[in-house]
Amino acid sequence: MLISLIRTILLYIVILIGVRIMGKRQISQLQTSELVVTLLISELAVMPIQEHDEPILNGLLPIIVLILCEIIVSLVMLKSGKFRRAVCGKPIVVIENGRILQDQMRKLRMSTEDLFEQLRQNDVFYLQEIAYAIIETNGMMSVIKNPEYDFLTPKEMGVKVKFDGLEVVVVSDGEISDNSVKLCKKDRAWVLGCIAKAGLSLQEVFLMTARMDGTHKIIRKEQKKAG
Repeated sequence: MLISLIRTILLYIVILIGVRIMGKRQISQLQTSELVVTLLISELAVMPIQEHDEPILNGLLPIIVLILCEIIVSLVMLKSGKFRRAVCGKPIVVIENGRILQDQMRKLRMSTEDLFEQLRQNDVFYLQEIAYAIIETNGMMSVIKNPEYDFLTPKEMGVKVKFDGLEVVVVSDGEISDNSVKLCKKDRAWVLGCIAKAGLSLQEVFLMTARMDGTHKIIRKEQKKAG
């Protein structure tokens, strides 16, 4: 039991470091090579946990090799467009000038239900709204609307809009995020000063957001209900 626990923790740490090195992506955003590596790692990680007689290095080595292969493939894809297209494919247009390209849909083995589901996820509910719909290499859909159905921007309306700056979370559950504080061009002293002005201590703050212009919002922790 103890051996399984130790092996599991060790593998967890190795895989966590490996995923961190490969970069941050959501599952829906994984490229083909990344998805293959993720599936293989998940299979390989089970073996050293279950097989106590096998040295744990036998399980760690293939995982490390896979991570290194993915890093090398990613670097080569950055340098070579042809290699990237061979591994990941290329974006495919499925709607052009409002017309559904049935041949392209057949190549993708994409049903009309799949098409409309992805359109709805892009806040598009009527075909006449669409100029182009493109299936990206990660399987996600990008949609370009016809101008008459697209939202007007302040620039198109001739209106000047002041940029209020990026709003970031500077305190989460009583802990200051130094990185976020730097993003809004402030320091810890400013954050603590704002909290003090609100009559609170740092430990009493559930959430604090701030912008570059000094605008901030503080939400106090709710008291735990008894029982």
